[in-house]
Amino acid sequence: MFRLKDLTILGSKAELASLPEGKLLINTINAHSFNTAKNDKLFAEALTKGDALIPDGVSIVKACRWIKAKSQPKERIAGWDLFEFEMNKLEELGIRKFRERPLTVMFMGSSQKVLDLIVKRAAEVYPHLKVVTYSPPYKPEFSDEDNKAIIEAINAADPDLLWIGMTAPKQEKWTYTHWKELNIHCHVGTIGAVFDFFAGTVERAPIWWQRHGLEWLYRLLKEPKRMWRRYIIGNALFLWNMTKE
Repeated sequence: MFRLKDLTILGSKAELASLPEGKLLINTINAHSFNTAKNDKLFAEALTKGDALIPDGVSIVKACRWIKAKSQPKERIAGWDLFEFEMNKLEELGIRKFRERPLTVMFMGSSQKVLDLIVKRAAEVYPHLKVVTYSPPYKPEFSDEDNKAIIEAINAADPDLLWIGMTAPKQEKWTYTHWKELNIHCHVGTIGAVFDFFAGTVERAPIWWQRHGLEWLYRLLKEPKRMWRRYIIGNALFLWNMTKE
């Protein structure tokens, strides 16, 4: 049974620094992904058996306190927070090791247009990093040939940091399913929306909205037709699930 009460969730942004080096799968959880995982066994397994789970939603933080969950995160850790922490850490390392070889960060997912914008911005913000990208086919399910091509591209890049961005739950399920086939040595984060934020194709909520736990409302107001079901019905469903727990 997939229950918030039983999950091991990172407690604060400061704890990101304590994550061990090496091959590590880092996923995020919010109200929407929790609701989805309740009815998706593979997704629930991917979230449960990953190496680290961060609370990407103020609802998760508050719910953990309310139901007296095993984990008691002190603050929300957005996917963007994870992205900035890992990228800044690698950039600092890249500065020190630049004369030896450039450190590589790979972005797998999204459209080629978004990936091109990511490469352009990364060159400005993280100049000491080599950026490699791969845009998978845009389809609900990948064929065996598609999966093989993606895995080969990742292994050939041998990145020092890997970001997977195909929206939840697809990105988490794909990474978990093919984890043993990825011959890499780095942290891997599943952060779909961050690709668009960093590329500048989607505007993130202003700081005030973020600080007050209202980033979801900002996204709803910006894209009501696409987001109403996720936030209006989804938030009510999450509250019902927490009541049952």
